[in-house]
Amino acid sequence: MNFPHTDEEKMEAEKKSFKRIITAFMFYRNHSLSRLNKTINYLKSLPEQHQRLLINYSNSLETIRHCIDYNYNVILEMIKDTAYLFENQNTPSLDGWHSTDEYKPIESDLEKVQSTLKQFVRDWSSEGIEERKTCYRPIIDEILNEFPLDSVTPSDIKILVPGAGLGRLVFEIAKLGYTSQGNEFSVFMLIASNFVLNRCRGVNMHVLYPWIHQCDNNLETEHQMQCISFPDINPARELPQNAHISMAAGDFLQVYTDKDEWNCIATCFFIDCANNIVAFIETIYKILKPGGIWVNLGPLLYHYSNVFDQNSIEPSYQVIKEVIKGIGFQLEKEILNVPTKYAQNPKSMLQYEYKSVYFICRKPKFSLAIASTPSENEINENGFHFPVDEEVNAKNSESDNDDLDAEETN
Repeated sequence: MNFPHTDEEKMEAEKKSFKRIITAFMFYRNHSLSRLNKTINYLKSLPEQHQRLLINYSNSLETIRHCIDYNYNVILEMIKDTAYLFENQNTPSLDGWHSTDEYKPIESDLEKVQSTLKQFVRDWSSEGIEERKTCYRPIIDEILNEFPLDSVTPSDIKILVPGAGLGRLVFEIAKLGYTSQGNEFSVFMLIASNFVLNRCRGVNMHVLYPWIHQCDNNLETEHQMQCISFPDINPARELPQNAHISMAAGDFLQVYTDKDEWNCIATCFFIDCANNIVAFIETIYKILKPGGIWVNLGPLLYHYSNVFDQNSIEPSYQVIKEVIKGIGFQLEKEILNVPTKYAQNPKSMLQYEYKSVYFICRKPKFSLAIASTPSENEINENGFHFPVDEEVNAKNSESDNDDLDAEETN
């Protein structure tokens, strides 16, 4: 594999990658209908007696066709005006260009589009309340315990959320008044989080059918076609005046290189996203201020363990604890076997439940220097950054007819 070397080559590679991702979103309808039509055509090839017995199933496939259209309409809104999403990108307008082999999405990209739709359930729908309570509430409670709102100036407390996904945990931390920044490597997630944080100005404005691509383990036909509405709250109205919230894109190891910068690092389903988990832990230690805390919750589903063209190590949690202490952290709290789920269809016959680990580590106020990490001048060439709009950062004082009585989720 050849890697770009010059700044111009890197910029061109970034543009191609960005357009490939946009194309994957644009291909959602065609790709989904192609798979659906394959099933329909096979059904039509069955003996007529079998087709008569499956008439309700046949009707459900036609309903799924309409659900695909609903999803696609939301996707078109999501990718609208994304060409200038990132501040340090000179990506040209997407108007007037069409997919070519150069930008043709690969199968994994198309699957990530479907996965992104499910993220709206977890982070921004009422159906995701239980997952958020299980995964986000323990982290938020520890932040409040460490930095009580009546004892600190919340905006002086800088909290980083690597692997922020669609940004709900980042949002909830900022809602409390802390300075909150999310970091996300996936452009799929960044496009979606920008859409919900910066462009959704009401409650339950959009409808999605996130489970229509899960064709197995459906107890009832309608379970596959269950819709969700999002966002369950109006982001523009929930934040305090002059809230400090932003999202930064790029490789965590390369974007965050400044020492002693953050009061708290909050990781949820994140540390297993590394090729080398030790590098993640080392960087977390480096960028924390002396006395700062690292709060973690999640399993060890190592993302690169079975990827043929990626290197990966997969140490057990027992080994990870040794690494954490060896780097210099003080392990202050540990809870094992915390039952957690991730973007699950609650009505599916198949339920994945992780026995996650929850721990709190502290960087000592006085500590020895740790092993080398990326230098402060090693800026991520693939890193982008976008702030959440000022319109979101200040309460919208204008009255409207939005339903503002959304249920508090955390």
